[in-house]
Amino acid sequence: MQAAAATGATVLSLPTLKPKAGSRRRRLWELDAHAHCPVVGVCLPLPALRRIVDKVLSGEALADDYELHCGVIAECRRRTPIADAVQRELDRRCMIALRQAALAKTTEGLAAWWQAASAGRDLAGAFWATLTHPRCTPELEHKVLGDVHMLQHQVGVARRVDLQHFEAVVHENGVLGRELAAAQQRNTRQADEHRQRHEHQQSQIVQLRAQLIGRDTLIASLRQELQTLEDAVPGLKARQALVLDNERLLSRLHDTERTLMQAQHELERARARIDELMQALQRPPQAEATPTGVELPDPAALADRAVLCVGGRPASVPVYRQLIERTGGRFLHHDGGEEDNPAQLDATLAAADLVICQTGCISHDAYWRVKDHCKRTGKRCVFVETPSTAGLKRALRSLVPVAESPPA
Repeated sequence: MQAAAATGATVLSLPTLKPKAGSRRRRLWELDAHAHCPVVGVCLPLPALRRIVDKVLSGEALADDYELHCGVIAECRRRTPIADAVQRELDRRCMIALRQAALAKTTEGLAAWWQAASAGRDLAGAFWATLTHPRCTPELEHKVLGDVHMLQHQVGVARRVDLQHFEAVVHENGVLGRELAAAQQRNTRQADEHRQRHEHQQSQIVQLRAQLIGRDTLIASLRQELQTLEDAVPGLKARQALVLDNERLLSRLHDTERTLMQAQHELERARARIDELMQALQRPPQAEATPTGVELPDPAALADRAVLCVGGRPASVPVYRQLIERTGGRFLHHDGGEEDNPAQLDATLAAADLVICQTGCISHDAYWRVKDHCKRTGKRCVFVETPSTAGLKRALRSLVPVAESPPA
């Protein structure tokens, strides 16, 4: 039109073609040529399109998908066997949409139906039913083709996204498949181990049952033998009871004999101690002293200090008392755990001012009690390894310097 205006030619405005008022639907070859591509591409899947062409040609089409698509579009520009076959296939596939679109009696109603149907799941049916509807105007056809064109772009983008998602899903599926295979292997291995353990346990149960049966059989056999012996020997049970009573009496007799022997030993020790004490009382004090040349400290050197003598022979205790009292001390004695209660040693130690410990004749417990008490209280203590009168004199002389200092 611009070229005509430039040359000054008269341009006649052609009236807009209105759709016919009839009710016949348009056929595929009656549509505009630019509508064939979207109709064939959107409404017919490639496998269905190839099947139609193979059926019409009575053979197998060797063209690829793009060449097949272009060839069918060219055939649909006019009425051909392929166009007729495509028409029938589209009508069959879109039967429900064609029935729904037939209810629209006006162009506005058809446009509203397309707007709603295109948002549904059957886009191909709505597209074919709208384009071939007798009330489809060029304006509506243009709008429908534009909507489908844009939808194809969106579908392409969505397909690419779906493809990426599909590839990710395939990769994830592969990972999960490998993990599943590993889990199945572990499960199979664990099942085998469980089965082996179960079989082993069942075998053990069978063996134990066999042993139990054997034991019960042996017990029954022994009971039978016992019963036979009891029947063969009258009064066997009474004799067995007498044997048991005899064994118990023998055991009690042995215990009594041991107790009697211990009592006799204790009696002998007591008699020996009494004899020693009697001899010590009858012997003069000078008889105990040994000619060692050790002299006692001066009388009253201990200044009435309490001197504890731990240990010593029982016969020497009176001699120890005389020696300590002759030096002015007060005599205290504990045998070191031989006869006296060891618990009394602590009280005796607390009452003493000076301690003489004869280590050769006391218990270990008494030794450590004396040493711990003197170390804790700072009390003067002299340890004598061999109990004797001379050793006691030397201990007293070593205690005199401490005794001469005034009491704290």
